Amino acid sequence: MTLSSKLSDPRLFRQYAYVDGKWTHGEGGREEAVFDPATGEALGHIPWLEAHQITAAVDAAEAAFVHWRALRADERCERLLAWYDLLQAHREDLATLMTLEQGKPLPDARGEVEYGASFVRWFAEEGKRTFGQTIPSPIPNASLGTIKEPVGIAALITPWNFPLAMITRKAAAAMAAGCTVIVKPAGETPFSALALAELAERAGIPAGVFNVVLGDPPEVSRILCGEDRVKALSFTGSTRVGRLLLEQCANTVKRVSLELGGNAPFIVGPDMDPREAAFAAVAAKFQTAGQDCLAADRILVHESIHDEFVAHFAERMAALTVGNGLEGEIDLGPLIHRQAVEKAAAIVDDALSKGATLVAGDQSQAPGENFFMPVLLTGVTHDMKIWHEESFAPVAGITAYANDDQVIEMANDTEYGLAAYIYTHDIRRIWKIMRALEFGMVSVNSVKMTGPPVPFGGVKHSGLGREGGVTGIDEYLETKYYCLGALGSVSGS
Repeated sequence: MTLSSKLSDPRLFRQYAYVDGKWTHGEGGREEAVFDPATGEALGHIPWLEAHQITAAVDAAEAAFVHWRALRADERCERLLAWYDLLQAHREDLATLMTLEQGKPLPDARGEVEYGASFVRWFAEEGKRTFGQTIPSPIPNASLGTIKEPVGIAALITPWNFPLAMITRKAAAAMAAGCTVIVKPAGETPFSALALAELAERAGIPAGVFNVVLGDPPEVSRILCGEDRVKALSFTGSTRVGRLLLEQCANTVKRVSLELGGNAPFIVGPDMDPREAAFAAVAAKFQTAGQDCLAADRILVHESIHDEFVAHFAERMAALTVGNGLEGEIDLGPLIHRQAVEKAAAIVDDALSKGATLVAGDQSQAPGENFFMPVLLTGVTHDMKIWHEESFAPVAGITAYANDDQVIEMANDTEYGLAAYIYTHDIRRIWKIMRALEFGMVSVNSVKMTGPPVPFGGVKHSGLGREGGVTGIDEYLETKYYCLGALGSVSGS
């Protein structure tokens, strides 16, 4: 059975790049297979574009920018809202496509489609509120102020763990601001991006405004980062790659926004119900099979409730089901590829060799070679890989702490600073820890923290800039200052 036969609308499955409103094949004959991580089955193939074809996408975006930026904000809003309506109308097909190429359970994929579409609606309206300012003038007979203008062409490089929402969160903001975009999706999950292009075309978004290029990642990024006509780069992915892209953008002085790695602490205070906190920690750790930059990587539990917390965590974790995301009530799908499984196993082995205790996690029960059964480790310490590295796997590590000052120091003991969780009902503890944490986002007594109005982003090595919210569109806008003097009012001096 082919992938397209599993969709109500087979046209959503595209095996071409999308440049200047045209479906484009590679000219050099290079292509890459895309696999279902649950079964290992080849879903299809995508072309690798040649360098001049990537440059052609820049040409198309440059030509389209002239007309797209000239539209009124409400006209751009109408086209984006039409795109939003199509995303909602085709939610089931988009979710099926995502589960096949990424592996996440179908309910999670449906949730991501809804989440991704919400950014299109939010920024469609936010584009009408890109206000300038009137500045009280210190200059006689002059009016001063600012206006907001689109920065230009934006290159968007997106990851495989959220193959639809990471595109819409970036592209909708850029397009609402009046920018044109060139999307480079992850090679593991290109079909969600191409389905977005198909629906953008149906929504009446003009040719050249939304482009999807495919190819060798280092080559594509080198071209886009080195191209002076590309004025902004937004990247979501690893800190290692983010550093490389930042260096490549230096010569052309681009506007750069980076959403990079995370290593989220999950802090549990002594006043918490251990069961309630443990169930929340399981949800925070195992979303997207742990392949999430917001995943709770270091679970820090007050020593007075540590043992009880561990027992409840193990109980809840044991109830999680692992399998193909298209089949039945599945909580955790596969990891994206075999290398991810090998990395997860290496992190567990490292922790065990340095004194951690394996509470649960029998890998002999894994239903396939790309699956990794949830793991619970206790006695995790500073010298283990799991403490410092973003595991991107269903591996939970728990550490006991004695007091608030100690847990703040432990939580901040990382180069990352994306997100953190606090579970306690003591308002003094909440305020003290929340203010002391060196993270861009802190969620108190809630696993869910994101959405269209939220300024999503981190500090330290977790990135630059913010996505979402009123600040998200600013990444794609320039502030132009003006001074309007009255003619004839200036003396000869």
